[in-house]
Amino acid sequence: MKQIKQWMLTLMMTLLLTVVPAGAGSAAAVLEEVPFPMDSSNQAGWWSPLATYGLGYEYAYMAYNAPGSIPGKHTVAIARRDNDGIWSKLPLMDGTTPAEYLDDLGHNQPSVARDGSGRFHVFASMHSNPWHYYRSDTVGGIPQNHSDELPAGMTVTYPVVTTAPNGDLYLLVRVDKDPAGKREAVLFRWNNADSVWTQVKTIAAHLNRSVYPDDLVFDANGDLHILFEWAYFAASPLRHQLSYLKYSPFTGVFSKADGAPVTAPVSLTTADIVQPMAPSEAYVQSGSDPGGPGVQSAKMTLDSAGRPVIAYRYREEGSTSFAVKQATYGAGGWNLQTVYNAAPTNAAIDVTWTGTTSRIYYVKSSGTDRAFMAVNTGGGWTESSLAPGIPVERLAVDRSPKGIDILYLVDVTNLKLYYGRNNLVDHQNSTSDFIP
Repeated sequence: MKQIKQWMLTLMMTLLLTVVPAGAGSAAAVLEEVPFPMDSSNQAGWWSPLATYGLGYEYAYMAYNAPGSIPGKHTVAIARRDNDGIWSKLPLMDGTTPAEYLDDLGHNQPSVARDGSGRFHVFASMHSNPWHYYRSDTVGGIPQNHSDELPAGMTVTYPVVTTAPNGDLYLLVRVDKDPAGKREAVLFRWNNADSVWTQVKTIAAHLNRSVYPDDLVFDANGDLHILFEWAYFAASPLRHQLSYLKYSPFTGVFSKADGAPVTAPVSLTTADIVQPMAPSEAYVQSGSDPGGPGVQSAKMTLDSAGRPVIAYRYREEGSTSFAVKQATYGAGGWNLQTVYNAAPTNAAIDVTWTGTTSRIYYVKSSGTDRAFMAVNTGGGWTESSLAPGIPVERLAVDRSPKGIDILYLVDVTNLKLYYGRNNLVDHQNSTSDFIP
């Protein structure tokens, strides 16, 4: 009876929150408010806070910062939505005590993945800190602190994590271990069969530069596609020379998009540069945005041939705001397109592949409608509103194994987190969504 009542409540919330964007041919984006309180610190651009699982069924796992014991602190949890639409909360625990950390916007946010055995892995609240790593000891269980299982002596930032086709996990972090003037990108692997973490390799490093991890994506062959940015050492909110790298776990070979092998760690002289420097673009160490051209936030998916499709924000020469751009790779190299540049956007972006076209997700900095999806219909990019009337500030998107874009939408103004199922028609892929 309790589950029936909760299912009815979820259905009512879904119906109340269903929104219909303007524009002929657009269906509704189905949203649900996650029924747990969210902390104001739950906002980032680099994170991977959303994971989906299941073929004949569908689960969503949304890692987020929850309110702490006092203002300025937060706890961390997973909001789990099962195939019947029932929500449950899995708090990160230090034994019998909820894990709690200081707020730090843009840094102390969680990333989550589910391994092949059904255990949750969460990396949380690290800004040049020792490891804050939590894992469920049983399938689907409450995550407990397992930080001591990762290499001691490292201070890390920006953990992005993904699940390999065989159930292993791969983790990319920035490691602050070189006082000579490098903050390097280091790749780790969770061996699911042996339940152990190992360090694969330092994948990117350059003197007087810091690496900013963006994304990890596996293809059907089991190869890992890696995306990252560079900033002047030690840090800057404005980054440059967005870079791509491919890694084969079976051969240990790293390569560029054209298949040319490279030696890891790559540097700025050997990396596969997606977005080159503009004539006036320059590396500047700054605690605030120094202005000028540069990159800020990027995510990646793969097309039907396993080639990278990258969405990113880039401020062009002469502009005061970041345009939304797409990069694809073909015979002539990297092809860069402007998706949206009519108004300022926030440091939030994502991309999925429908089987015929990409969907670029981004957030505008102002207006009644903030969260949008853009699709190239052949004659240009057409945008659709995802959540009219909701002041979304950050987002993440994951295409579920069932082929549905699952949305993670953050409303900091009202301290609400939304789960969504993208039911918008992209004019090339007219498959309808459904409410489970």
